[in-house]
Amino acid sequence: MSAAVNVRDAAFFLDVDGTLIDIAPTPAGVVVPPGLTDTLRALRRRCGDALALVTGRPIAQVDALFGDAAYAVAGEHGAVLRPGPGLPLVCPDLARTPPEWFARAEALAARHPGAAVEAKRHGFVLHYRAVPEMGPVFELAMRALLTEKPGDFVLLPAKMAWEIRPAGIDKGRAVAALMGRPPFLGRLPVFVGDDVTDEDGVAEARRLGGVGFMVGQDFPDAAAVRAWLGLLAKE
Repeated sequence: MSAAVNVRDAAFFLDVDGTLIDIAPTPAGVVVPPGLTDTLRALRRRCGDALALVTGRPIAQVDALFGDAAYAVAGEHGAVLRPGPGLPLVCPDLARTPPEWFARAEALAARHPGAAVEAKRHGFVLHYRAVPEMGPVFELAMRALLTEKPGDFVLLPAKMAWEIRPAGIDKGRAVAALMGRPPFLGRLPVFVGDDVTDEDGVAEARRLGGVGFMVGQDFPDAAAVRAWLGLLAKE
């Protein structure tokens, strides 16, 4: 697959969980494999800094995991964008979920040991990996919340989780925003993801003349993505 990408002309947009690193039982339990940050730094040098991590995680978590390996970071599916090292965060004027929604989600999770609620700047995620049988129940509960503010928020299915976020943001818009700025400007985007929330990023990369890859379709797993990036970083 490395033959399909000219690194010198490419701009890389990489999802994190399930793409660069393996899924863990909890968001805090993930492990960054040895050598991955070095690979990302080497790839960043080869593509003239045009490397971004585009993730559902808050930017602070990305920094804790990867340090300065990426030039840009789009956190919370693009709700918060840091277009380059030291640059101020770009935050669209988005609705924030009512505090009582988060409290109700926490109360629901507390009744099912193993479930957990993850807070974000503009929304939150209800994880049920440890109690998979609760997935449909949690979905109904989250959809009920949305009826209180119809049109302002959307419910996203993730891997063993349900996420509420403001309407009008997605990873495709994050890619488009970064592609309008140096060092991404004028390059061909390469988006790699693994989940339904990555499909917008893949679609936008292809719309702009680049390519999009998905774990499960183009790569068997995150380890294969890491191996591929390692090859690109060395060529």
